[in-house]
Amino acid sequence: MSLLEVSGLQTFYGASQALFGVDLSVGEGEVVALMGRNGMGKTTTIRSICNLTPPRTGAIRFAGSDITRRSPHRIARLGIGLVPEGRRCFPNLTVEENLVAAARGGKWSLTSVNRLFPRLAERRRQYANTLSGGEQQMLAIGRALMTNPKLLILDEATEGLAPVIRQDIWASIRALKQDGQSILIVDKALAELLPVADRCVILEKGRTVWTGVAGSLTPALQDRYLGV
Repeated sequence: MSLLEVSGLQTFYGASQALFGVDLSVGEGEVVALMGRNGMGKTTTIRSICNLTPPRTGAIRFAGSDITRRSPHRIARLGIGLVPEGRRCFPNLTVEENLVAAARGGKWSLTSVNRLFPRLAERRRQYANTLSGGEQQMLAIGRALMTNPKLLILDEATEGLAPVIRQDIWASIRALKQDGQSILIVDKALAELLPVADRCVILEKGRTVWTGVAGSLTPALQDRYLGV
């Protein structure tokens, strides 16, 4: 059963069109990789799903409801947790304050987030702006999980992070998958991304050009749609 269904999405920035027809879906408990070269519309697609950049045409359904015109905060309350590109933690709040600021009832709590990311427990009284980039990414993921989302969206999950921290983040994503968390993820690290993804959706120039199981993404397809 599809948790998220996106069809015919067209989005503009002023008079400039960024998306020309994006179609994708995420099933219950499924991990879907949203892929494409830089500038092909991945972040705009995510922003459109969350109505941060409202689509002009197309339809978005989530958990059986049409959310195409819902406000971003109402979409979040329905159960979409976003970890945006650039992390965007609250810099002048502590780690713990960042986490509890977004908290909603459910299985994810301070205890379970700290179990997933022990570094956050160690730094719970530090201000977010004193953390490393990797620790801030852990905090951003933890903050999204504290909303107890039905769907977790990760935009550039490990970009620019040190290798050891990247491995910690990927380990957490694998753990979330094993726990049945539905995830839509953008990341360029194919070696780590493909083993965790159930399906892949590739965008080119603002359009969905390929959808399939991760194992069907051959080197030829990678070179055609993802190569530099």
